[in-house]
Amino acid sequence: MHPYPHLYKVSVAAPAEGEVTLSGVDLPDLPLHAPPEFDGPPGYWSPETLLTAAVASCFVLSFRAIARASKLEWSRVAVDVDGVLERIEGVTRFTRVTVRARLTVPPGTDAARAHTLMEKAEKVCLVSNSLTAERHLEAEVVAG
Repeated sequence: MHPYPHLYKVSVAAPAEGEVTLSGVDLPDLPLHAPPEFDGPPGYWSPETLLTAAVASCFVLSFRAIARASKLEWSRVAVDVDGVLERIEGVTRFTRVTVRARLTVPPGTDAARAHTLMEKAEKVCLVSNSLTAERHLEAEVVAG
């Protein structure tokens, strides 16, 4: 890992109406729009969906690192994230983020240990740690 601080840079370009283009160094451009909840068209990523995607992907990558360091064998993790956006006292913000994670492990794996490692992944996720929203983890371990 590189020493801190880390710097992440993106650029956004947009005409007066229509699609917004998100760009990053050595990354493909990503078309964005306001979400349907804010009268945007369906079928586009939005700042709101990108934030929830960042929580989900951060959980998965954090879990990978923790499982590797803990020598936990597993075959798959599936994560769904629900982000609740509300307007409170005139401010629109995410108030709650729920991570639902389902981990598949080999038969005979210590499910309690695997569950603890998923809890640790949620606690160390730098994206979730950067949010003021309430955080909830619903973790499930299944043998498969």
